[in-house]
Amino acid sequence: MREADFTPIDVVPRLPKRSPEGHKGTYGKVLVVAGSRGMSGAAVLCGRAALRSGAGLVQVGCPAFVQPEVAAAYPGFTTLGFDAAREAAIDNLSDAAQNASSLAIGPGLGQSPEVAALVQGLLARFPNLATVVDADALNVLAPFTDAFKNRPVPLVLTPHPGEFARLTGGVIPSERERASLEFASRFGVVLVLKGMGTIVTDGQRLYRNSTGNPGMATGGSGDVLSGCIAALLAQGLSPLDAAVLGTWVHGRAGDMA
Repeated sequence: MREADFTPIDVVPRLPKRSPEGHKGTYGKVLVVAGSRGMSGAAVLCGRAALRSGAGLVQVGCPAFVQPEVAAAYPGFTTLGFDAAREAAIDNLSDAAQNASSLAIGPGLGQSPEVAALVQGLLARFPNLATVVDADALNVLAPFTDAFKNRPVPLVLTPHPGEFARLTGGVIPSERERASLEFASRFGVVLVLKGMGTIVTDGQRLYRNSTGNPGMATGGSGDVLSGCIAALLAQGLSPLDAAVLGTWVHGRAGDMA
């Protein structure tokens, strides 16, 4: 794909100013669906990042057997336990999703058939909910990429190179931009392809991120990015603007640290 085939994004979006009369209900509610045995930290990092990124309210849905650890790790968000092996799990999470402004799904969830059914079920029920799909949610959807298509509100997908390879069958590094543009255009999503110079695109416009550093190459960084983008979605940014600003802020925070 040639340079002329897309519009480069050179200006990072800004958050609207907060009203002096604003309250926690003004700035959106994020539902995080994340975590599993041994991966409770993924749910904590994602939920905490959503709060730190300005969401008014955050609820973390996690498997019931890790709910005590997730709830104890950070007092700022509420928690909701579920059992992915039970059909009622989708109903329980759907009740929470109906009251959410955005959804972040996938960090540390695991890749069991039950998780796959849960992810597919939630995405099917809430096509109008602004949603970040990350990590294990991407992995379990890799055989079912048509689940991304024809949504009124485009999904934000945040794969690292390995996850993107599962979705596409493999991409050589020199063709990251072309592959990202083609994938986003084909499926109607906003794609955040992580790595040095993270690429954000909706298939027509493309942003090359300039922030971030190798010190961020550690487990949990991607969970934080998902929470950050979900919080920006909850505050009313479009999927593309939330992905661009979230990526920039995430890298800038790493540079400052």
